[in-house]
Amino acid sequence: MSLTTVKLFVTAVIWGGTFIAGRMLGPECSPFTAAFLRFVAASAVLVPYFLMTEGRPSRLDGRTLLLVAGLGATGVFAYNAFFLWGLKSVPAGRAAIIVAGNPVFIALLSRLIFKEPLTRTKVIGVALCLTGAAVVIGRGNPLGLFAGHLSLGDMAITGAMFSWVAYSLLGKQVMGRISPLAAVTFSCLAGMFMLLPPAVSEGMSVQAARLTFSGWSAIVYLGVLGTAVGFLWFYQGIKTIGASKAAVFINFVPVSAAAMGALMLGEPVDASILAGGALVLAGVALTNRPARRP
Repeated sequence: MSLTTVKLFVTAVIWGGTFIAGRMLGPECSPFTAAFLRFVAASAVLVPYFLMTEGRPSRLDGRTLLLVAGLGATGVFAYNAFFLWGLKSVPAGRAAIIVAGNPVFIALLSRLIFKEPLTRTKVIGVALCLTGAAVVIGRGNPLGLFAGHLSLGDMAITGAMFSWVAYSLLGKQVMGRISPLAAVTFSCLAGMFMLLPPAVSEGMSVQAARLTFSGWSAIVYLGVLGTAVGFLWFYQGIKTIGASKAAVFINFVPVSAAAMGALMLGEPVDASILAGGALVLAGVALTNRPARRP
């Protein structure tokens, strides 16, 4: 198992923990305020680390600036806006399975845009990952998540999913120009400033003053681990093994979230979690299996 694989797996576990942190923060903070403070915490770690590691940034050309702005607009602002809006009316399980569809679109669009190979083995691996995630989220009945018609909330969650797809594919282009660390740092800064106006309109200063120790702990987790570490390792994975292979690890997120929910919140662990986790593991193994040489 390569170091890249380990980092991507740990990233998925960290992102699973963001569900726990989000539940801790939810009663204390409005959505845009929470998102803005998250990226303030992330930037407070990323900017000094970037300066120590790579020094002062060189002047970016116009196209690179546009791409970085696109990263902030898609992976930071749009993802949070769509996701938080959608969760007002869509149950978390249904939302998670919609978002879990992003590796399929990343793989297909990576094939079209970057000419990444899409072998039969990779297709089977992606299908296994999606099935495993659906089994976990649907508690053994994944098809039950899709009973009924799409609502505005469902479309918002779908927008969040496509925002992450765009973020991943834009990242592939950006990293042809700057390092993964620079891409993550600049995109977090761009998205943070985009989140500022709606956060101020929610009364951010008043809410921040009322946050408890638990609330600030959740923000630190979301910012430092969920964003600074998670985004950086995910982008390093994209650069090393490609967008479609790295994206498959996102399907570990609902599995790890369910496991941590059992450990930290006392939620039951049933056969669906074990079976779904096994399917996800098999899917990741197939998707990252080296191609046979002729």
